[in-house]
Amino acid sequence: MKEVFGETRQLRPSDRTALEKLSKRRTAANEILDLDLAKRACQLAHKLGRQVGLIIGRDGRVVEVVLGGKDRIYLPDLGRFRVDAARLRGVRLVVFLPNAERFLQDYKPQELIFQSENKRNSKNRAHRRMIRDGLVRSPEIASDLLTDLEKLRLDAVVVLAAESDGQPGSMSLAYLYPGSAHPSEMPQSGGSRAIRFYHSSSLQDLPLDFQPFIEELDAAFTRNQAKGFDTASDYAVLVGAYTGRAEAAQSSMDELHELARTAGLEVRDSVMQRRRSLDPKTVIGKGKVEEVMLHCLDLGADLLIFDRELSPGQLRSITNLTELRVLDRSMLILDIFAQHAKSSEGKLQVELAQLKYSLPRLTEHDTGLSRLMGGVGGRGPGETKLEIGRRRVRTRIEDLERRIEKLASQRGLRRERRQNRGVPVIAIVGYTNAGKSTLLNALTKGNVLAASKLFATLDPSSRRMRFPNDKEVVFVDTVGFIRELPKELISAFRATLEEVAEADVLLHVVDVSNPEYEQQVEVVKKTLESLSLDSKPNLLIYNKVDRLNALERSTILRSGSALAVSATSREGFPELVVLLQKKLMESFEGQDPGRFTEVPSWQE
Repeated sequence: MKEVFGETRQLRPSDRTALEKLSKRRTAANEILDLDLAKRACQLAHKLGRQVGLIIGRDGRVVEVVLGGKDRIYLPDLGRFRVDAARLRGVRLVVFLPNAERFLQDYKPQELIFQSENKRNSKNRAHRRMIRDGLVRSPEIASDLLTDLEKLRLDAVVVLAAESDGQPGSMSLAYLYPGSAHPSEMPQSGGSRAIRFYHSSSLQDLPLDFQPFIEELDAAFTRNQAKGFDTASDYAVLVGAYTGRAEAAQSSMDELHELARTAGLEVRDSVMQRRRSLDPKTVIGKGKVEEVMLHCLDLGADLLIFDRELSPGQLRSITNLTELRVLDRSMLILDIFAQHAKSSEGKLQVELAQLKYSLPRLTEHDTGLSRLMGGVGGRGPGETKLEIGRRRVRTRIEDLERRIEKLASQRGLRRERRQNRGVPVIAIVGYTNAGKSTLLNALTKGNVLAASKLFATLDPSSRRMRFPNDKEVVFVDTVGFIRELPKELISAFRATLEEVAEADVLLHVVDVSNPEYEQQVEVVKKTLESLSLDSKPNLLIYNKVDRLNALERSTILRSGSALAVSATSREGFPELVVLLQKKLMESFEGQDPGRFTEVPSWQE
């Protein structure tokens, strides 16, 4: 006999034996549940005052017997995500409720799809009469069971109410439907899941030949998969928690939305929570995590993205509560960098940043690995596998650092030769998507990739420009900054950022059309300060002035806090060139005067 899954330590031996005997019972292939098996399970649920669950295969055998609590039942691991997405799992869950009166609701029965029985038999006539006559009082299927139905792709979930005498009472059935949900197919609590429900006053009144029903349902999922429906897709829900100003939190969430778009994700919804203090384990609290998880299932999203960097403990706690993929802001930024890196150096730097970020977050992925003991003579296989994984990551990090250091020295030699030729360098810095690459192209007639995406530029690009006084200057386009930029990323890109450190002047480009441009300016200044570059000569310019309305443009021009330009229309370029020459002359004071001479007037 199979052991019972669940908390069984307080059971009497006779009750434990009775539960184990349920695993020896069989159900006919064409029945959803054998009536005698239903009676025995209902009697045990009524006697124990706890929910009893049976996981039944398509051959009618009981795969698992599960003992839950009064209000909830937890399932064993069924090998999650090891099932073909185009097919159902091949097992159904039947739950028996004790004291079911508090779970009963009034429902209107529905016709079962893929009904293969003869429509003229007496059972179907009774079923159609029941639908016509009105409501049936049957148990509500809990939301966590609907979650199991969807995530585990169960054949069906059946909830059966145990009457006061322990006999089977009314029942409810839920199954996945291959396609968009019709309003009549929505769950009792609302939502948009493609789930169909059937409610009956008794198990005997269920007009269902289960075997052809489930085979046709499986075939429908396979056909939809072949047509391109129900395929795995990257749909995300964004999660934010804040304790400060709502405006700042909303701005950060808007930026996270843009990051998700840049990563190629489709955002289905955003969830924000105001808290007095953040939950140290899950940021938003265990109950809120479960609520958001169910919301994701309603929307068909399979990805949760948090608008902050999660600690290793927080990431582990959240992933233990949900079967969804979980990312934080830093992971998303690293993924974008991985997508956009083109050069070999850029790819090495991104891989290094990802490995450094993931190293403290490595954990065992197989719950069967032994973690009971540790230390000399007690290292189980789980600890061994985990340590091997960490050792491999550390070795790879060391190898990447050596290769990047070698590339950095080669870049330093090229930079030294350029300096020996007396060519000044202007590094373009700024917040991501501020228009730095577009400005570089407009000034130098270059062809650097410029896109309205965050982090479109990762690899530094150098372009020469000849000033009207016939002196040359090199512009270097650099990676954009962003708030809460992962420190691992800054460390990995130190070779790239050396271009900024060796520049003679920094050209700080600001997207003045962004409502948060002042905050973005501060983010860039703090980042430069953290890199010890805040003392370097710099010129602040407001880009994208062509996107402002007349009043906003007038306000910016009157403020005089920075030069207003447009990289697309070239507005303000004459003044920009003059200011750049002045900055270069100031930076060369006390040096060889031949490198840069007096400032001429602008010429096309």
